[in-house]
Amino acid sequence: MSKLNVNKVVLAYSGGLDTSVILKWLEDTYDCEVVTFTADIGQGEELEPARLKAEKMGVKDIYIDDLTDEFVSDFVYPMFRANTIYEGEYLLGTSIARPLIAKRIVEIVKETGADAIAHGATGKGNDQVRFELGAYALDPEIKVIAPWREWDLNSREKLIAYAEKNNIPIDYKKGNSSPYSMDANLLHISYEGMELEDPWITPDEAMWRWTVSPEHAPAAPCILELEYSKGDITAINGLSMSPSEVLRYLNKVGGENGIGRLDIVENRYVGMKARGCYETPGGTIMLKAHRAIESLTLDREVAHMKDELMPRYASMIYNGYWWSPERLLLQKLIDQSQDNVNGKVRLSLYKGNVTVQGRWSQRDSLFNTSLATFEDDDGAYNQADAEGFIKLNALRLRVAKNREND
Repeated sequence: MSKLNVNKVVLAYSGGLDTSVILKWLEDTYDCEVVTFTADIGQGEELEPARLKAEKMGVKDIYIDDLTDEFVSDFVYPMFRANTIYEGEYLLGTSIARPLIAKRIVEIVKETGADAIAHGATGKGNDQVRFELGAYALDPEIKVIAPWREWDLNSREKLIAYAEKNNIPIDYKKGNSSPYSMDANLLHISYEGMELEDPWITPDEAMWRWTVSPEHAPAAPCILELEYSKGDITAINGLSMSPSEVLRYLNKVGGENGIGRLDIVENRYVGMKARGCYETPGGTIMLKAHRAIESLTLDREVAHMKDELMPRYASMIYNGYWWSPERLLLQKLIDQSQDNVNGKVRLSLYKGNVTVQGRWSQRDSLFNTSLATFEDDDGAYNQADAEGFIKLNALRLRVAKNREND
């Protein structure tokens, strides 16, 4: 691949080993100015060290943006309106953060007059796809530099040697065991690498950071009452909260009660299987509660259609198509389905389990006690009508069986 002609590059920068090396490598390889962009999406880490490292390396334009509120309100909440899970288990914590980062980095390109963007995603992972598909969807002419697809620094040892040779400030010290490859935001934290590369090995208990083990969770259940408006949580236990406050609170109480641990082998978009461990306490609670309020307020066929479309929607997010026309179109359908998803859900959190204890909607419930009761319904439902219903639905089955008997 021929080298791009660029004068200024916006780098998605964490301040860790990889992106610190990339910063210097971009300057040396492309003879360009580098602008750094660090997104605060609730990862819980102190971001000031990233600024200090960038300053030490002579970066003039340093962007550190708090995107937490936008992340939850415009990305996490819309995704949970669809009850989204990938391959039956994964709540897409990493996947849903990438389109927001792509959006902001494209904006910074325009603000700074840069020529290109750069990222530290490897050529084996999903993030390179998500990041670049998002960038191209938002700016079709954007130039992308992916060092892991160009350089020969293909091991941690080579990265460290490059950093030492070029006096790049890094925290890693030789002789220490390599940490897990981790990604965190307000929705989840993920773990990959080390012994997790063997799917038979049980994760070390010390690995988990957000959740206690279920057996060590409190002996008494934690009761929550979540209030919904148009499919979104707006209050917990009567206290109004912003979307980011909701997720922070649910992460806290969920983690304290052992909620949200996951250990899966997933199918990456690039073709390989990978084992990952995740903690998503707030998201686990949100999914359970949202399905509960929808069970009361959604029409049967609408609910079933949503369930049929959800795997497709989940794949769009996992594979990096958040900004695609098909996802945007599907989102309109999902959002319209939430107009009447209003009410309350009462949950019990207990030793790793989320149990629905009640659901209520004053205006939008489709649950009709006079129809559902096993007691006298005062003629609300004529049970004799069921005979014709059954015979009509059995007609094709009877015709098929008669053909076999002929």
